[in-house]
Amino acid sequence: MNAQTLMSELEKLVSEGRNPDTMQIDLQPTAEILKLINSADRDVPLAVEKVIPQIAEAVDRIVEAFQNGGRLIYMGAGTSGRLGVLDASECPPTFSVPEDMVTGVIAGGDHALRHAVEGAEDDPAQGRQALDKRGLTGKDVVVGIAVSGRTPYVIGGLNYAKEIGATTVSLSCNPDSAIGAIADIAIAPVVGPEILTGSTRMKSGTAQKLILNMLSTASMIRMGKIYQNLMVDVNISNQKLMARASRIVMEATGCSADEAETLLERSGHDVKLAIFIALTDMDVAEARAALTKAGGFLRKAINERQPKAARK
Repeated sequence: MNAQTLMSELEKLVSEGRNPDTMQIDLQPTAEILKLINSADRDVPLAVEKVIPQIAEAVDRIVEAFQNGGRLIYMGAGTSGRLGVLDASECPPTFSVPEDMVTGVIAGGDHALRHAVEGAEDDPAQGRQALDKRGLTGKDVVVGIAVSGRTPYVIGGLNYAKEIGATTVSLSCNPDSAIGAIADIAIAPVVGPEILTGSTRMKSGTAQKLILNMLSTASMIRMGKIYQNLMVDVNISNQKLMARASRIVMEATGCSADEAETLLERSGHDVKLAIFIALTDMDVAEARAALTKAGGFLRKAINERQPKAARK
Protein backbone atom coordinates (compact mmCIF):
# COMPACT_ATOMS: atom_id res chain seq x y z
CA MET A 1 0.00 0.00 0.00
CA ASN A 2 1.44 3.36 -1.01
CA ALA A 3 1.62 6.35 1.32
CA GLN A 4 -1.20 8.24 -0.37
CA THR A 5 -3.63 5.31 -0.09
CA LEU A 6 -2.70 4.76 3.55
CA MET A 7 -3.16 8.46 4.34
CA SER A 8 -6.59 8.35 2.73
CA GLU A 9 -7.56 5.35 4.86
CA LEU A 10 -6.37 6.95 8.08
CA GLU A 11 -8.28 10.15 7.38
CA LYS A 12 -11.53 8.17 7.53
CA LEU A 13 -10.86 6.70 10.98
CA VAL A 14 -12.53 8.19 14.06
CA SER A 15 -9.45 7.34 16.12
CA GLU A 16 -7.26 9.45 13.82
CA GLY A 17 -9.42 12.57 13.95
CA ARG A 18 -8.45 15.81 15.69
CA ASN A 19 -10.03 16.54 19.04
CA PRO A 20 -11.47 20.08 18.99
CA ASP A 21 -11.26 20.31 22.78
CA THR A 22 -7.46 20.01 22.83
CA MET A 23 -6.36 22.24 19.96
CA GLN A 24 -4.67 24.59 22.44
CA ILE A 25 -3.32 21.94 24.80
CA ASP A 26 0.28 22.89 24.04
CA LEU A 27 -0.34 26.33 25.53
CA GLN A 28 -1.81 25.10 28.82
CA PRO A 29 -0.16 24.83 32.25
CA THR A 30 0.29 21.36 33.74
CA ALA A 31 -2.93 21.27 35.77
CA GLU A 32 -5.03 22.30 32.75
CA ILE A 33 -3.39 19.64 30.57
CA LEU A 34 -4.27 17.01 33.16
CA LYS A 35 -7.85 18.26 33.42
CA LEU A 36 -8.24 17.97 29.65
CA ILE A 37 -6.91 14.41 29.67
CA ASN A 38 -9.13 13.46 32.61
CA SER A 39 -12.19 15.00 30.99
CA ALA A 40 -11.61 13.09 27.74
CA ASP A 41 -11.05 9.83 29.62
CA ARG A 42 -14.59 10.01 31.01
CA ASP A 43 -15.89 9.12 27.54
CA VAL A 44 -14.22 5.70 27.65
CA PRO A 45 -16.44 3.71 30.06
CA LEU A 46 -19.54 5.12 28.38
CA ALA A 47 -18.31 3.84 25.02
CA VAL A 48 -17.53 0.45 26.55
CA GLU A 49 -21.01 0.26 28.10
CA LYS A 50 -22.57 0.49 24.64
CA VAL A 51 -20.82 -2.68 23.45
CA ILE A 52 -21.55 -4.90 26.48
CA PRO A 53 -23.88 -7.12 24.38
CA GLN A 54 -21.00 -7.95 22.04
CA ILE A 55 -18.60 -8.45 24.95
CA ALA A 56 -21.09 -10.82 26.59
CA GLU A 57 -21.40 -12.83 23.38
CA ALA A 58 -17.62 -13.12 23.21
CA VAL A 59 -17.41 -14.24 26.87
CA ASP A 60 -19.97 -16.97 26.25
CA ARG A 61 -17.93 -18.26 23.31
CA ILE A 62 -14.72 -18.13 25.35
CA VAL A 63 -16.32 -20.12 28.18
CA GLU A 64 -17.58 -22.67 25.68
CA ALA A 65 -14.06 -22.94 24.28
CA PHE A 66 -12.54 -23.46 27.73
CA GLN A 67 -15.10 -26.14 28.54
CA ASN A 68 -14.09 -28.00 25.39
CA GLY A 69 -10.34 -27.75 25.92
CA GLY A 70 -9.86 -24.67 23.76
CA ARG A 71 -7.79 -21.56 24.38
CA LEU A 72 -8.20 -17.79 24.32
CA ILE A 73 -5.57 -16.19 22.09
CA TYR A 74 -5.12 -12.42 21.86
CA MET A 75 -3.22 -10.99 18.92
CA GLY A 76 -2.23 -7.48 17.99
CA ALA A 77 0.60 -5.08 17.19
CA GLY A 78 2.15 -2.26 19.20
CA THR A 79 0.07 -1.09 22.16
CA SER A 80 -2.81 -3.40 21.21
CA GLY A 81 -0.51 -6.42 21.21
CA ARG A 82 1.11 -5.42 24.49
CA LEU A 83 -2.27 -5.07 26.18
CA GLY A 84 -3.24 -8.55 25.00
CA VAL A 85 -0.01 -10.05 26.32
CA LEU A 86 -0.50 -8.21 29.62
CA ASP A 87 -4.01 -9.53 30.15
CA ALA A 88 -2.98 -13.07 29.23
CA SER A 89 0.04 -13.01 31.55
CA GLU A 90 -2.15 -12.09 34.53
CA CYS A 91 -4.42 -15.15 34.20
CA PRO A 92 -2.13 -17.93 35.51
CA PRO A 93 -1.28 -16.23 38.84
CA THR A 94 -4.78 -14.86 39.37
CA PHE A 95 -6.78 -17.94 38.43
CA SER A 96 -4.24 -20.82 38.51
CA VAL A 97 -4.86 -21.75 34.89
CA PRO A 98 -2.25 -23.30 32.57
CA GLU A 99 0.00 -20.74 30.88
CA ASP A 100 -1.26 -21.62 27.41
CA MET A 101 -4.97 -21.41 28.28
CA VAL A 102 -4.91 -17.64 27.74
CA THR A 103 -2.03 -16.37 25.64
CA GLY A 104 -1.01 -13.21 23.84
CA VAL A 105 0.65 -12.93 20.43
CA ILE A 106 2.32 -9.68 19.36
CA ALA A 107 3.68 -8.68 15.96
CA GLY A 108 7.45 -8.79 16.14
CA GLY A 109 7.50 -11.35 18.97
CA ASP A 110 8.56 -10.81 22.58
CA HIS A 111 11.15 -8.21 21.54
CA ALA A 112 8.23 -5.98 20.53
CA LEU A 113 6.99 -5.83 24.12
CA ARG A 114 9.71 -3.28 24.90
CA HIS A 115 10.83 -2.08 21.48
CA ALA A 116 9.20 -0.93 18.27
CA VAL A 117 9.65 -3.56 15.56
CA GLU A 118 9.36 -1.71 12.28
CA GLY A 119 7.17 -3.29 9.65
CA ALA A 120 6.08 -6.28 11.76
CA GLU A 121 2.44 -5.22 11.78
CA ASP A 122 2.35 -4.73 7.99
CA ASP A 123 2.67 -8.40 7.07
CA PRO A 124 -0.51 -10.52 7.19
CA ALA A 125 1.55 -13.66 6.63
CA GLN A 126 3.26 -13.15 9.97
CA GLY A 127 -0.13 -13.12 11.68
CA ARG A 128 -1.01 -16.44 10.08
CA GLN A 129 2.36 -17.93 10.96
CA ALA A 130 2.13 -16.83 14.60
CA LEU A 131 -1.14 -18.72 15.07
CA ASP A 132 -0.01 -21.72 13.06
CA LYS A 133 3.11 -21.94 15.25
CA ARG A 134 0.85 -22.17 18.30
CA GLY A 135 -1.12 -25.05 16.82
CA LEU A 136 -4.40 -23.17 16.42
CA THR A 137 -7.47 -25.43 16.32
CA GLY A 138 -11.18 -25.00 15.79
CA LYS A 139 -11.67 -25.21 19.57
CA ASP A 140 -9.85 -21.92 20.16
CA VAL A 141 -11.03 -18.30 20.30
CA VAL A 142 -8.85 -15.66 18.63
CA VAL A 143 -9.33 -12.01 19.62
CA GLY A 144 -7.76 -9.66 17.08
CA ILE A 145 -6.94 -6.30 18.69
CA ALA A 146 -6.35 -3.21 16.55
CA VAL A 147 -7.56 0.30 17.29
CA SER A 148 -7.64 1.19 13.60
CA GLY A 149 -9.27 -2.10 12.69
CA ARG A 150 -7.03 -2.40 9.64
CA THR A 151 -3.71 -3.81 10.90
CA PRO A 152 -2.53 -6.36 8.29
CA TYR A 153 -0.92 -8.65 10.92
CA VAL A 154 -4.25 -8.97 12.72
CA ILE A 155 -6.21 -9.34 9.48
CA GLY A 156 -3.93 -12.19 8.44
CA GLY A 157 -4.37 -13.91 11.79
CA LEU A 158 -8.15 -13.58 11.81
CA ASN A 159 -8.45 -14.87 8.25
CA TYR A 160 -6.34 -17.89 9.17
CA ALA A 161 -8.43 -18.50 12.29
CA LYS A 162 -11.60 -18.44 10.18
CA GLU A 163 -10.10 -21.02 7.82
CA ILE A 164 -9.23 -23.29 10.76
CA GLY A 165 -12.73 -22.93 12.21
CA ALA A 166 -11.78 -21.08 15.40
CA THR A 167 -14.12 -18.48 16.86
CA THR A 168 -12.98 -15.00 15.88
CA VAL A 169 -13.50 -11.76 17.79
CA SER A 170 -12.35 -8.29 16.76
CA LEU A 171 -11.61 -5.40 19.12
CA SER A 172 -11.34 -2.05 17.37
CA CYS A 173 -12.18 1.55 18.24
CA ASN A 174 -13.57 2.33 14.79
CA PRO A 175 -16.96 1.27 13.43
CA ASP A 176 -17.27 -0.88 10.30
CA SER A 177 -13.62 -1.92 10.45
CA ALA A 178 -11.83 -4.45 8.27
CA ILE A 179 -11.27 -6.81 11.21
CA GLY A 180 -14.89 -6.36 12.28
CA ALA A 181 -16.02 -7.56 8.86
CA ILE A 182 -13.94 -10.74 9.27
CA ALA A 183 -14.77 -11.63 12.87
CA ASP A 184 -17.71 -13.66 14.13
CA ILE A 185 -18.13 -11.08 16.90
CA ALA A 186 -17.13 -7.44 16.39
CA ILE A 187 -16.52 -5.29 19.48
CA ALA A 188 -16.06 -1.62 18.62
CA PRO A 189 -16.21 0.97 21.42
CA VAL A 190 -16.01 4.35 19.69
CA VAL A 191 -14.20 6.67 22.11
CA GLY A 192 -13.68 9.46 19.60
CA PRO A 193 -10.53 11.42 18.68
CA GLU A 194 -7.58 11.24 21.05
CA ILE A 195 -6.26 14.10 23.18
CA LEU A 196 -3.12 13.94 21.01
CA THR A 197 -4.13 13.22 17.43
CA GLY A 198 -3.53 9.55 16.60
CA SER A 199 -2.04 8.66 20.00
CA THR A 200 -4.27 5.63 20.41
CA ARG A 201 -2.40 4.38 23.49
CA MET A 202 -4.60 6.86 25.38
CA LYS A 203 -8.43 6.66 25.23
CA SER A 204 -8.46 3.80 22.75
CA GLY A 205 -5.88 1.87 24.73
CA THR A 206 -7.86 2.41 27.92
CA ALA A 207 -11.02 1.09 26.24
CA GLN A 208 -9.13 -1.99 25.05
CA LYS A 209 -7.75 -2.63 28.53
CA LEU A 210 -11.20 -2.36 30.09
CA ILE A 211 -12.66 -4.81 27.60
CA LEU A 212 -9.81 -7.30 27.90
CA ASN A 213 -10.32 -7.17 31.68
CA MET A 214 -13.97 -8.00 31.11
CA LEU A 215 -13.32 -10.83 28.66
CA SER A 216 -10.86 -12.70 30.87
CA THR A 217 -12.41 -11.93 34.27
CA ALA A 218 -16.01 -12.72 33.30
CA SER A 219 -14.88 -15.92 31.58
CA MET A 220 -13.01 -17.06 34.68
CA ILE A 221 -15.99 -16.27 36.89
CA ARG A 222 -18.14 -18.39 34.59
CA MET A 223 -15.55 -21.18 34.89
CA GLY A 224 -15.90 -21.30 38.68
CA LYS A 225 -12.66 -19.52 39.55
CA ILE A 226 -14.44 -17.15 41.94
CA TYR A 227 -16.49 -17.69 45.10
CA GLN A 228 -18.65 -14.68 45.98
CA ASN A 229 -16.16 -12.04 44.84
CA LEU A 230 -13.06 -13.81 46.17
CA MET A 231 -10.19 -15.15 44.05
CA VAL A 232 -10.32 -18.67 45.42
CA ASP A 233 -8.07 -20.09 42.69
CA VAL A 234 -5.21 -17.65 43.25
CA ASN A 235 -1.78 -19.19 42.75
CA ILE A 236 0.26 -18.74 45.96
CA SER A 237 3.71 -17.97 44.60
CA ASN A 238 5.10 -15.38 47.02
CA GLN A 239 4.65 -13.98 50.53
CA LYS A 240 2.17 -11.31 49.45
CA LEU A 241 -0.03 -13.91 47.79
CA MET A 242 0.25 -16.17 50.84
CA ALA A 243 -1.08 -13.32 52.98
CA ARG A 244 -3.82 -12.67 50.44
CA ALA A 245 -4.75 -16.36 50.45
CA SER A 246 -5.09 -16.32 54.23
CA ARG A 247 -7.30 -13.25 54.06
CA ILE A 248 -9.49 -14.92 51.43
CA VAL A 249 -9.97 -17.99 53.62
CA MET A 250 -10.79 -15.75 56.59
CA GLU A 251 -13.29 -13.69 54.58
CA ALA A 252 -15.04 -16.77 53.21
CA THR A 253 -15.25 -18.71 56.46
CA GLY A 254 -14.99 -16.25 59.34
CA CYS A 255 -12.02 -18.12 60.78
CA SER A 256 -8.99 -16.59 62.49
CA ALA A 257 -5.62 -15.99 60.86
CA ASP A 258 -4.11 -18.99 62.66
CA GLU A 259 -6.98 -21.19 61.55
CA ALA A 260 -6.62 -19.99 57.98
CA GLU A 261 -2.93 -20.86 58.00
CA THR A 262 -3.71 -24.34 59.34
CA LEU A 263 -6.42 -24.88 56.70
CA LEU A 264 -4.05 -23.82 53.92
CA GLU A 265 -1.40 -26.23 55.18
CA ARG A 266 -3.93 -29.08 55.29
CA SER A 267 -5.11 -28.33 51.76
CA GLY A 268 -1.63 -28.06 50.26
CA HIS A 269 -2.09 -24.30 49.92
CA ASP A 270 -5.21 -24.76 47.80
CA VAL A 271 -7.41 -21.81 48.79
CA LYS A 272 -10.63 -23.22 47.36
CA LEU A 273 -10.08 -26.56 49.05
CA ALA A 274 -9.21 -24.89 52.37
CA ILE A 275 -12.48 -22.95 52.34
CA PHE A 276 -14.49 -26.03 51.45
CA ILE A 277 -12.94 -28.04 54.28
CA ALA A 278 -13.68 -25.26 56.76
CA LEU A 279 -17.33 -24.96 55.72
CA THR A 280 -18.10 -28.69 55.56
CA ASP A 281 -15.80 -30.42 58.09
CA MET A 282 -14.88 -32.91 55.38
CA ASP A 283 -11.44 -34.52 55.19
CA VAL A 284 -9.08 -33.43 52.42
CA ALA A 285 -9.58 -36.38 50.08
CA GLU A 286 -13.38 -36.31 50.38
CA ALA A 287 -13.48 -32.55 49.91
CA ARG A 288 -11.25 -32.70 46.85
CA ALA A 289 -13.47 -35.36 45.28
CA ALA A 290 -16.60 -33.31 45.99
CA LEU A 291 -15.07 -30.23 44.38
CA THR A 292 -14.10 -32.25 41.33
CA LYS A 293 -17.64 -33.59 41.08
CA ALA A 294 -18.93 -30.01 41.19
CA GLY A 295 -16.67 -29.06 38.31
CA GLY A 296 -14.52 -26.88 40.55
CA PHE A 297 -17.44 -24.58 41.43
CA LEU A 298 -17.07 -23.94 45.14
CA ARG A 299 -20.55 -22.52 45.69
CA LYS A 300 -22.13 -25.49 43.94
CA ALA A 301 -20.08 -27.94 45.99
CA ILE A 302 -21.02 -26.15 49.23
CA ASN A 303 -24.70 -26.12 48.40
CA GLU A 304 -24.63 -29.82 47.57
CA ARG A 305 -23.01 -30.73 50.90
CA GLN A 306 -25.18 -28.77 53.35
CA PRO A 307 -22.26 -27.10 55.18
CA LYS A 308 -22.16 -26.50 58.91
CA ALA A 309 -22.31 -22.73 58.44
CA ALA A 310 -25.16 -20.92 56.77
CA ARG A 311 -24.77 -20.84 53.04
CA LYS A 312 -23.15 -17.70 51.76
